[in-house]
Amino acid sequence: MDHYKANPDDRSDNAAKLQEMVQNTIENMHEAEEAARFSNEQDCADIEAKNQRRLESIEAMRNEIKEEAAYNNKQQ
Repeated sequence: MDHYKANPDDRSDNAAKLQEMVQNTIENMHEAEEAARFSNEQDCADIEAKNQRRLESIEAMRNEIKEEAAYNNKQQ
């Protein structure tokens, strides 16, 4: 049986990755809002619902960024 060594937990760049994900999500929201201007009523409602979920995701990612920053500050 092979024995594998677990990789060390490197969380040093998690906050930066999460921030990039927030920026990408905001850009997607803006693009969806632009598309909604040319969409029918049902598509607009779908876009609005998806953007609401995106807002919730952004809030969760920002909370995680704060947690990662606190973790990294504790490690220093």
